[in-house]
Amino acid sequence: MQSNMSIERSKAGQEAQTVRVKPKWHMTALHVVYYLIMIGFLIFYMLPFWGTVMTSFKTNSEVMTSTPITPPSVWTLEGYASAMEELGQPLLTSLMVTLFGAAGSVFLGSICAYALSKWKFKLNNVFFVALVAATYLPFQAILIPLLQTINSLDLYDNIWGLVLVHTVFGMPMCTVMMRSYYADVPDALIRQAMIDGNGMWQIYRKIVLPNTMIATITVFVFQCTSIWNEMLFALVLGGYDSKPATIALNELAGTMAAEFNVQMAGSLILALPVLVLYIFMGKYLISGQMSGAVTAS
Repeated sequence: MQSNMSIERSKAGQEAQTVRVKPKWHMTALHVVYYLIMIGFLIFYMLPFWGTVMTSFKTNSEVMTSTPITPPSVWTLEGYASAMEELGQPLLTSLMVTLFGAAGSVFLGSICAYALSKWKFKLNNVFFVALVAATYLPFQAILIPLLQTINSLDLYDNIWGLVLVHTVFGMPMCTVMMRSYYADVPDALIRQAMIDGNGMWQIYRKIVLPNTMIATITVFVFQCTSIWNEMLFALVLGGYDSKPATIALNELAGTMAAEFNVQMAGSLILALPVLVLYIFMGKYLISGQMSGAVTAS
């Protein structure tokens, strides 16, 4: 009996060895094909960016006599210098509008989300549905009354007028995004804080905000990106003194002749702050996006 069992074990071991040493050249070939396809898509995706970078370091005369993806024969910062002359003040304007507008919309959206998720009141759901509907409202539909309102407040061609607009129109989206995060805060923490004598604002400051900091950062980065790249409100409500960088970049196209090296340099300069923001805040964005994910066992 023991000899039969030992024979079966030896056969099983031989079969296991056979499985382990089975050649997998066909899997290796598939991996090579997969990697080649991914590299091809990567090159195809990055080619416009490569052309933008190469063009930005060329002289205007070389741009006209070479392809966009060809490296410059003489590397120069002429395009960046010309672009900064036009984008210097508009970049500061965009920075102020983005920071204050994002901070205001996130703050007001955070308060609304806290009230809608943890403090039930009459018409709670109706108010939330109205906010959701506001996120789908096309901005073009309210431009005329918005312009009249901004004029009546004497905020046309004013940085604070743009900040006010982005704060108000960004609040509904921030509320919708943050409400789901605040709903995940355990109600037991809220009840315990109320037993300890904390009021509504103390609970918000001591319990809700510290436990949803990743969500706040995620929504703030989203708002910064949206406001930084926004052009419609900047075009309608911003004049010469409050011209954001998106409008100044559009004006680099010129009317008679186009300096493509200056335009490409300006595009890279305009994209750099958002790129840096995503590099430093990327881990918080991933954490915020994955916090609501469900893992199946």
